[in-house]
Amino acid sequence: MFDLSQLEHAQEVVAAAMPPTPAHAWPLLAQRLGASVIVKHENHTPIGAFKVRGGLVYVDRLKRERPGIAGLTSATRGNHGQSLAFAAGRYRLPVTIYVPRGNSVEKNRAMQAFGAELIEHGEDFEAARLEAIRQAEARGLEIVPSFHPDLVRGVATYALELLRTAPDLDVLYVPIGQGSGICGCILARDLLGRKTEVVGVQSTEAPSYALSFAAGKIVSTETGNTRADGMATRVPDPDALAIIAKGASRIVQVTDDEIGAAVRAYWTDTHNLAEGAGAAPLAAALQEKTRNRGKRVGLILSGGNIDFDLFQKWIAQEVVTTPDRMAV
Repeated sequence: MFDLSQLEHAQEVVAAAMPPTPAHAWPLLAQRLGASVIVKHENHTPIGAFKVRGGLVYVDRLKRERPGIAGLTSATRGNHGQSLAFAAGRYRLPVTIYVPRGNSVEKNRAMQAFGAELIEHGEDFEAARLEAIRQAEARGLEIVPSFHPDLVRGVATYALELLRTAPDLDVLYVPIGQGSGICGCILARDLLGRKTEVVGVQSTEAPSYALSFAAGKIVSTETGNTRADGMATRVPDPDALAIIAKGASRIVQVTDDEIGAAVRAYWTDTHNLAEGAGAAPLAAALQEKTRNRGKRVGLILSGGNIDFDLFQKWIAQEVVTTPDRMAV
């Protein structure tokens, strides 16, 4: 999909807009997991999520190749749309974002604050995505998919930063939404020649990639009713699945209760706010605590854009856990 020099060029594009995000070792998380832990804090980007990197690289290439482009449109549950709005603002491009009805109020407000025209359509992401495609054709706009080589190359810059900072990670847990993050980690690892095991994480309520990984073919789900909206994907991208099938060790499924416990753990152990998808890697590492004992574990905290009401629900919720799954 790209070589190391192309990835390093993407890092230069990203660096022009934001500094590298921190990668911290947190002793309380290490005690909780019984392992050395490095957290890559993509919740510290200008939009509070990793996807800003992909938007910057995508729009940079588009403006160089097609300077007269009329504008962008896409569908999102939030972070992808914020990424495009942020990048389009830097390059002075109009952007229209479609979201499903009932989408995160706070993510909607953030996209609008970055300059996006926001339109609610349909009951889930897939319905919003199809409407965005229809409107792009009707209005002559560039449709930006959720998975694209530029987006993968952009988000892979966080893996480049992490794996150069912590080259000896044994295992890296990465949430899967539409697949750009985990694909970026796999490709960056391979380009750097690292031996780090890459493990995907999905919700039990939206397991389309996990089911597809196990079956060796695309498996869609009828619903994606997880509170972790960044992982609420019903239809996997075939290109993403091909990379994941070749380069990931496995995909771990976590429940919303386990994700809630991980949100609380991040808050108590690091005082960082994690959205559901951002906390899912910690939930998976806790689920595999025995397997990881004594190892060097990397966790991608992919974003912190969680609605306050949902944060309160997860913080207040009593979670029943097995002895191997520590709760706060």
